[in-house]
Amino acid sequence: MPGTATPAAAAAAAPDDPPYEVLVFSKTAGFRHDSIDEGIAALTALGAENNFTVTATEDAGAFTAANLEQFEVVAFLSTTGDVLDAEQQTAFEGYINNGGGYVGIHAAADTEYDWEWYSGLAGALFQSHPHIQPADVVVENHAHDATAHLPEVWQRTDEWYDYRTNPRDTAQVLASLDESTYEGGQMGEDHPIAWCKEYEGGRAFYTGGGHTAESYAEPEFVRHLLGGLRWASGVVEADCRPETGYTTLYDGTGTEGWAQAGPGSFSQDEDGSLTSVGGMGMLWYEAAEYESYSLKLDWRLEGDDNSGIFVGFPPSDDPMSAVNNGYEIQIDATDADDRTTGSVYGFQSADLQARDASLNPPGEWNTYEIRVEGERLQILLNGTLINDFTNEDPARSLQGHIGIQNHGDGDTVSFRNIRIQELSL
Repeated sequence: MPGTATPAAAAAAAPDDPPYEVLVFSKTAGFRHDSIDEGIAALTALGAENNFTVTATEDAGAFTAANLEQFEVVAFLSTTGDVLDAEQQTAFEGYINNGGGYVGIHAAADTEYDWEWYSGLAGALFQSHPHIQPADVVVENHAHDATAHLPEVWQRTDEWYDYRTNPRDTAQVLASLDESTYEGGQMGEDHPIAWCKEYEGGRAFYTGGGHTAESYAEPEFVRHLLGGLRWASGVVEADCRPETGYTTLYDGTGTEGWAQAGPGSFSQDEDGSLTSVGGMGMLWYEAAEYESYSLKLDWRLEGDDNSGIFVGFPPSDDPMSAVNNGYEIQIDATDADDRTTGSVYGFQSADLQARDASLNPPGEWNTYEIRVEGERLQILLNGTLINDFTNEDPARSLQGHIGIQNHGDGDTVSFRNIRIQELSL
């Protein structure tokens, strides 16, 4: 009911967004959730607070090419069973192929079992569930707008689905369940519960929460839905490629293996991030040197701030060693083309058009992948390649240590979830 959803929606307000249209589809051909009305009310209130318009329907006739093209996102809200006929399925496939967005909520995974394309879109389909109970949701990715606001462990009550397959190989898992914290889970140690993926030209986000009416009055859960809608609509960017095989270098709990070079420091914040203090200095990972690797980390600017990630420098307590012997992948909201976000500082600008299309503004999280293979350096921003650089300077190398910069007083930049995967040449 609207009265239960409005307080949560107001608490979940995001920064001003460009307007967009969302179709909320809640047709059921199987079990019908009595929380659907609350879900529609919460999404409608979110739209009023965040500059998108909600059209709610249970009419599958809305799935025509002409009608769907007016919406940036189609949200399946606890749909069940076979809800679209063959012609409507074709129209929806075309919508996604043309760049449309999908958000699946709870029983959206209990839908269209005989439509293989839809199971790929949703990521995984429903298998079973125990009784409604509290559980620990472990947030794996804090760079996505759907989870950036959440604690490391999110404790909430819902009906926790088991899925027929594990989506981790095809999607970026944003959050998973700790089955030791509730009764009846059947997926074991790896139990994804929220994820995102690029799919056949479009974007797909799914969350397993939302069975109960009370879910839609929870500010954290409603903000979770808002983040899924914002990403699926293209308002914000995130790296939603599948990710396996990375080793954590900083997980929010301590800086073992790291050392500070030069003045300033990094504070460890309650949300698990490292935030720059003073400088000009550098926090570098002294425990290992790397040759060929994929380094991923999340970063956020407070405003017009300055920082960077250094690669390929020898061990030293002097931060200028990294400047003079390695390369800096720049983070700076405003500067010359070869000294702003995505550039190899002083050497090569990013593809600015690709960078601008992939960049979230100050206040939002971004993800870098810094990929080093021999003397080739590739920079991906939120999953998009924005720079491809080859070192030809014999005095420098891309092999060596890695570090993050604290640039100086007045520059506030945060980092989190630093991880690495070594590659074979």
